[in-house]
Amino acid sequence: MNQTNMNQNSRREFLKCSAAGLTSGMLYDRLCVAARAAGGRPLAPIATHHTPKANHLIFIFLTGGFSHVDTFDYKPKLQADHDKTFKSWALAEGLGEEYEYATKHALVGSPFTFSKFGQSGMTISELFPHLGAIADDLCVIRSMHTLTKEHFQAALAMHTGSATVPMPSIGSWLSYGLGTLNSNLPPYVVFCEHLPYAGTQVWDSSFLPPQHQGTRLLPGAEPIANLKSQAETATLDELEHRMLLDVNEVHAAARAGDPNLRARINSFNTAQGMMRVAPEVFDIASESATTLEQYAVDEGDQESFGWQCLMARRMVERGVRTVELIDTGADDNWDSHRDMLDHRPKAARVDKPIAGLITDLKQRGLLDDTLIAICTEFGRTPSDAGSTGRSHWNHAFSTLLVGAGVRGGLVYGETDQYGLRPIKDPVHLHDYHATILHLMGIDHTKLTYRYAGRDFRLTDVSGRVVNEILV
Repeated sequence: MNQTNMNQNSRREFLKCSAAGLTSGMLYDRLCVAARAAGGRPLAPIATHHTPKANHLIFIFLTGGFSHVDTFDYKPKLQADHDKTFKSWALAEGLGEEYEYATKHALVGSPFTFSKFGQSGMTISELFPHLGAIADDLCVIRSMHTLTKEHFQAALAMHTGSATVPMPSIGSWLSYGLGTLNSNLPPYVVFCEHLPYAGTQVWDSSFLPPQHQGTRLLPGAEPIANLKSQAETATLDELEHRMLLDVNEVHAAARAGDPNLRARINSFNTAQGMMRVAPEVFDIASESATTLEQYAVDEGDQESFGWQCLMARRMVERGVRTVELIDTGADDNWDSHRDMLDHRPKAARVDKPIAGLITDLKQRGLLDDTLIAICTEFGRTPSDAGSTGRSHWNHAFSTLLVGAGVRGGLVYGETDQYGLRPIKDPVHLHDYHATILHLMGIDHTKLTYRYAGRDFRLTDVSGRVVNEILV
């Protein structure tokens, strides 16, 4: 008997055994109970703490720390005092005590011009002309601050709320707290061409059940590896999948204490759904030339940041809860120590696509229930870094929120004359996260998970909702 006949006979015997088990009713009853409990899927939508403004989050992370004083926080005094020396101010880490560095630094005015945009008169750098054109849709927070100025820790903190011990990512918390709106696609998708600082930890589920971990997609011809089914026929493939699902359910039920089994089963189910659904998501043949131009996507493009922004819209349309776009990795990013003019090509890569995404979502009515967070790990000093660049600065930086429930055309918070520290309405990293969760219908103090004898949450033991920026 050849190998093919042996495989066919083995499959038939296995199916007979499985069918005998099903006729006993035991397995069928278990599956019915599971289906009723979770609406037929383990990531079924979950009731929110209050009525959400947003059902989807698009989280755009600009790796490396873009300079607030060269982008969204114009400082005329910095321009006027260019090349003067001063002693820089900081906070003693964890002590809240002010001190001055002993070394004097030379102030460096921005090499970029700033203009007022929109009816709001928002001041934005020439680096972001397309975002400037939609300034009345933007909420710029100028008074952000965080506890660390090291890339690894700060990138981890912006994603997980923790700069020291890796915790679940914000997308994982949303998956855990809200479930998914499309079981054929992952609830948390991450477009990441190059690994950022802290690597895969920025989208990890940590101690949350592993099915909430982010799914990395690689921009390119094959964003999802092995997406095409290798089965000889769809009918045979579906039959085998149902059979294996039954066996896996019994196996997992006998090992209820192992969350990895349930996560693995769920990943297989999602993978099968993606084989049916994902090819259509990535096929942009139906998009008009006007839409492609809006995102700065050329014919055949499957890699640019514009293409990633377009994919974010298409995934939100199809019910993906959280889509993250990571611009560049741990190398060749916004970390402009040498020359601030390095910001120019970085901004050119993302400005038009992000503006196009916001405009497209608004035109389609999707911005009404989609929140866009545009952030980085920290800001940059107003002084030189031994050249024409700037060093890391965590005591003041800018972030943006756009879309569902957020007031457009608003600048919130204020930093001092050089952009060194907040002097009005400071917003901590935990406040930023608390506000995002609030807009998604979640009370950040109630979204907890008990692990190692303690209730953990994204905002740790602090954080307030910045109600002043909400509609």
